[in-house]
Amino acid sequence: MSSNDTTHLPPPLDLSGWRKFPTFLMVVGGILSVIGIGLSYGRHHNLSEFGFSWLFAFMFYYSIALGALFLVMVHHLTDAGWSVGIRRFCEHIASLLFPWLAILFIPIGLLGPAIYKWMTYDPATNNLVAAKLPVFTTSGFWITSAIFFAIWWLLSSQLSRWSLKQDETGAAECTYKMRFYSGWGIVAYALVLTYSGVLWMKATQYQWFSCIYGVYFFSDCAWIGLATVYVIAALLLRQGILAKLLQENYFYFIGVLFFGFTLFSAYTEFAQYFVVWNANMPEETFWYLIREHGNWWWLSMILIVGHCFIPFFVLLPVKVKTNFKVVIPVCILAWVMHAADLGFNIFPALHPDGYPLKWIWLPIGCLMFMGGFLARVFLNKFNAHSPYPKRDPRLLEAMGVNAHLVDDLTGAQTTGGSR
Repeated sequence: MSSNDTTHLPPPLDLSGWRKFPTFLMVVGGILSVIGIGLSYGRHHNLSEFGFSWLFAFMFYYSIALGALFLVMVHHLTDAGWSVGIRRFCEHIASLLFPWLAILFIPIGLLGPAIYKWMTYDPATNNLVAAKLPVFTTSGFWITSAIFFAIWWLLSSQLSRWSLKQDETGAAECTYKMRFYSGWGIVAYALVLTYSGVLWMKATQYQWFSCIYGVYFFSDCAWIGLATVYVIAALLLRQGILAKLLQENYFYFIGVLFFGFTLFSAYTEFAQYFVVWNANMPEETFWYLIREHGNWWWLSMILIVGHCFIPFFVLLPVKVKTNFKVVIPVCILAWVMHAADLGFNIFPALHPDGYPLKWIWLPIGCLMFMGGFLARVFLNKFNAHSPYPKRDPRLLEAMGVNAHLVDDLTGAQTTGGSR
């Protein structure tokens, strides 16, 4: 880091007392989830309240993993040098997609009839369900979801496999293989992200149509992924784990992307509202009309301010993007706003007149349980391997070293020694 660094790093933090924090989250979140299962069934004679809360928490961490996978593939496709330092832990986050998030998805499939009303309808009497056959059947839902996770497994596992093999051999084949999987993977990524977002989240209100929903979901995945990457990179820098690798420009570039996707996410959300509202078709506008009732209207106002205006104006100055005291609170705000946005998409299907705040502890409990579980898996993966790709061809560039100068000096020493 340069002498005029704007991050103002304090001495490395001692996180030894936080090692059990993921376990604490799992225990407390697990207890709240179990209580939620009992109360949900006892009050409604089904598990819809728990099912919607579990889906909400799953989509939160699913979107973070997708954001990390996107950054890994973009790194290989652009042959970027600055992103070498964040590549390894982004691979670990992306690898959570399978099998761990796939396992956490199982309750959603089992509780499908309590979450998705279309599963309880007969296609012979419902034209909207019949038009979406064969996907809109219980077996079609499971098969399609299995295909989604199979593609995520193939992409994340191969990118991680060749990355770790690169640490062992340093062979150029590893770089070519990662570029190959990123090449076709970015196309598969766009398709699977879109269809999974539609099938798992938008289909809670299956009657609704939106041609921009996939782009809207992607922008949020990239946005929350960048916020998470920024926080993790800052923690690793303060611990001295990646101190030699994470230069100031790393945080500037991540901050610029974070700022850019703040604008892109706001644009896609407004574009969806603008198109639907101006078309003025009842089968589309009902989705927004429901969200004008009760506290959904207030949540929409909070999202406009917290999801768009605050991050935009705070991140606008150039120097701010490398100032941890400013950007990290914005990243935390992004987590809160992303969770609120997912709730705005999911819960009105169950509570069209407004969310009953007496149930707010249940989605928080599901978030805590999944967060603790996935954090444990991530930390185990991170501790089992090198924290950065040791033989990446752009490693010296990432460290701020002129590779050509190193080659020239090496050549000069060899020539001098042979005389």
